[in-house]
Amino acid sequence: MGYEAGNFDVLVIGAGHAGCEAALASARMGCETLLLTINLDMVAFMPCNPSIGGPAKGHVVREIDALGGEMGRNIDKTFIQMRMLNTGKGPAVHALRAQADKFLYQHTMKKTIEETDHLTLRQGMAEELIVEDGVCVGVITKTGAIYRARTVVLTTGTYLRGKIIMGELMYESGPNNQQPSVRLSQSLRELGLDLVRFKTGTPPRVHKDTIDFDKTEIQPGDDNPKFFSYETEYSNNEQLPCWLTYTSEETHRIINDNLHRAPMFSGAIEGTGPRYCPSIEDKIVRFADKPKHQIFLEPEGKNTSEYYVQGLSTSMPEDVQLSILRSIPGLERVEMMRTGYAIEYDAVVPTQLWPSLETKVVPNLFTAGQINGTSGYEEAAGQGIMAGINAARKAQGKDPIILDRSQGYIGVLIDDLVTKGTSEPYRLLTSRAEYRLLLRHDNADLRLTPTGYEIGLISEARYAKFAKKKELVEQEIERLKSAKIKAEQGVQDMLAELGSAPLQFTTDALTLLRRPEVTYTHVERFVPSPVELTDEMKEQVEIQIKYSGYIEKQLLQVERLSKMEKKRIPEDIDYTAVHGLASEAKQKLTNIRPLSIGQASRIGGVTPADISILLVYLEHYNRVTAARG
Repeated sequence: MGYEAGNFDVLVIGAGHAGCEAALASARMGCETLLLTINLDMVAFMPCNPSIGGPAKGHVVREIDALGGEMGRNIDKTFIQMRMLNTGKGPAVHALRAQADKFLYQHTMKKTIEETDHLTLRQGMAEELIVEDGVCVGVITKTGAIYRARTVVLTTGTYLRGKIIMGELMYESGPNNQQPSVRLSQSLRELGLDLVRFKTGTPPRVHKDTIDFDKTEIQPGDDNPKFFSYETEYSNNEQLPCWLTYTSEETHRIINDNLHRAPMFSGAIEGTGPRYCPSIEDKIVRFADKPKHQIFLEPEGKNTSEYYVQGLSTSMPEDVQLSILRSIPGLERVEMMRTGYAIEYDAVVPTQLWPSLETKVVPNLFTAGQINGTSGYEEAAGQGIMAGINAARKAQGKDPIILDRSQGYIGVLIDDLVTKGTSEPYRLLTSRAEYRLLLRHDNADLRLTPTGYEIGLISEARYAKFAKKKELVEQEIERLKSAKIKAEQGVQDMLAELGSAPLQFTTDALTLLRRPEVTYTHVERFVPSPVELTDEMKEQVEIQIKYSGYIEKQLLQVERLSKMEKKRIPEDIDYTAVHGLASEAKQKLTNIRPLSIGQASRIGGVTPADISILLVYLEHYNRVTAARG
């Protein structure tokens, strides 16, 4: 028999990276929020690599921060290494990546949650969703506690019917030998949600004192690290290096000799794995021509001897894993502390979601994170903050906030999921964004802080600081248009040193800065700014000037496509009644129910011809509706 355990505005089930962001956003927006987790010791746990960021993923963390989320602030407090990647390439692909002290990361996030007003953190196993009159109104836990809420957010990660696989060994489990969630999966199916079976994996962990670092290459952090959060100005975190080694011929031989014991190839694994993060056995088979693969040895924290073996994700039996490790240079005498494993789990088919991340089948029920078929902490957190914002706004009787593809990688991620779905664990890549020159690491605040402020997640003080930065950048760009640089000796010497053509006559600073080899630092020597600008402001001035032509082109593309996004499609439209639509288009449009012509045009199987027919039909439909109205 159950008992009434509490009433809330928003209930978040699962306290991984999606759940933490969802609960914090909701509580900070003034909603009484309950965050329910199977185990309080696993809040913000990193079951896989102890790192945050990287290409596309680092952009998402910056966007979460620009909206007022927590992941950026938390990693800035707890990193043990910070590196900017791709610095030899253009700013669109610059990406920050941090190694985390995984235990400190967890504890710091848990402390933040515990100290946040309007937020209750509680341990409990959610087993059944309560649905009344077709609407989700709460959850029942294993102990019989009934929690009611106006809206519910499911962020269960890889726990739904989780099954761990190591060689011939298989058992029901969540990540890192935690309890799996079995009944909740059944509850979702009973409510009419379609689920798929996905797989992910993790490598073994090894003892630091048994690694021969002399046989590996050091990978240090940056001397002057940048940060994920716009609020972080300084850090005295001690940085620890990572180390690079490679697989050997012997590694490949051991794997090939034991493929019959690999669940990936024996048929023991039914779930689909991530293409962009394959297991080592999958890599050896798929890339048989490659003589070696990179392996990174990453410390898991300052107060532990565990090292994460990045690049060696595997579900091979334990004895084979040890042989594989010892065939790698530097790991000949290594001791394995934890065995790598594959984990299978249930995920929701994400085309069943509206762009707000609310499920179409059950109103007031939202889902976010790996339950939606994604991989990665950052993708989870990006969905988490949006689901938390929209669950809170629904509880408050407000319209959802939906980021479009030109506003952020979070917009790209959610649109891809709800419009195209995914047949494997989805990983965000810079190549998935058609406007990546607009969606840079450096300008996330310019893109999203006004939205965060409007929602109520950005403080007055932070917004004032942001507005001042924006104003100073704009003023400086204007100043450089008229600031004159003469063709004098000092300028010519500098240009010669840079391998740049000499000036023929006086020019404006903006024109000179457009030269690829000239930086803002070079220009300000001759026309210094009358106001003090931070390094971040100077970087912004330089990028906006150097790439203005490309940026303007992308903005024109956005403008053209935004006309398609503004053409709304009524929710009650019957696609079977639209004459001329291909049968595949009718089926896909009926399933996904796009909100706009723009979204409809991105659905796989819907052709430009189908869109033309739909536009004609909508014109007629709107005329008839207006005449009736």
